[in-house]
Amino acid sequence: MLIAQFSDLHIKPAGKLAYGRVDTMAFLDQALAHLAALPQRPDLLLLTGDLVDAGAPDEYERLHERLRGVAMPWLLIPGNHDSREQMRASFPEHPWVGRTGFWHFVAQEAHWPLRIIGLDTVVAGEGRGEICAERLAWLRARLEEAPDVPTLVAMHHPPFDTGIGHMDEIGLAGREGFAEVVARHPQVQLVVCGHLHRNIRATVGGRAVMTAPSTAHAVALDLAPDAASMFTLEPPGYLLHWWNDGSIVTHHVCTAPAEGPYPFHDPGLD
Repeated sequence: MLIAQFSDLHIKPAGKLAYGRVDTMAFLDQALAHLAALPQRPDLLLLTGDLVDAGAPDEYERLHERLRGVAMPWLLIPGNHDSREQMRASFPEHPWVGRTGFWHFVAQEAHWPLRIIGLDTVVAGEGRGEICAERLAWLRARLEEAPDVPTLVAMHHPPFDTGIGHMDEIGLAGREGFAEVVARHPQVQLVVCGHLHRNIRATVGGRAVMTAPSTAHAVALDLAPDAASMFTLEPPGYLLHWWNDGSIVTHHVCTAPAEGPYPFHDPGLD
């Protein structure tokens, strides 16, 4: 199974740029074109939050228009820039999500070797995330339902400190309980997150956790408690998670135009 993970799209209304500088829709189109050109088509596109910039209906409509043309199933997770209520209104066809409450889901098709758990970490109106007692109980129950099925957990806020001070200030509360739950469930193969606009790896409760790069702008790399809140236009990207023979192998994909591919050995150049 091959899963593409997009994150932190920050889609704006038509004609608007994020922070007056970033054409997030153009970057999304670039990422989708790159995805469509892969030699192997992914089985699933997973989008891990901050889908749009202000949770507005016109932003979600622009995103929905693009996703309608994607030649694979897709699943959405809300981020702190999203509105779960507006997501329900804008994506009524989204499978496995209840009509009220948190935007949680368990996704598993008969032909998928992985079970996908979507976990809503959003605190409405705030940048930080939270795994409260209700959310933690829901996750525990879902993991206890299928202890022998390999599982990928998707959430927006990562359950660890990254060292980037201004982002850690809006990190995830309740991470200790999350670590305790996943530690008891070895079927959790990988936890994937967004929020940081960078590809970062950590271990939480003995389980591998990764954040994805943004399809648009990156959070500036400054590992200081008082790091300034800055972004850069590093080459954008996404992650490809490949389930292979009982484990998940992850590739960081850059969507910026690049020359090649060229053969490593070209007799004509010798």
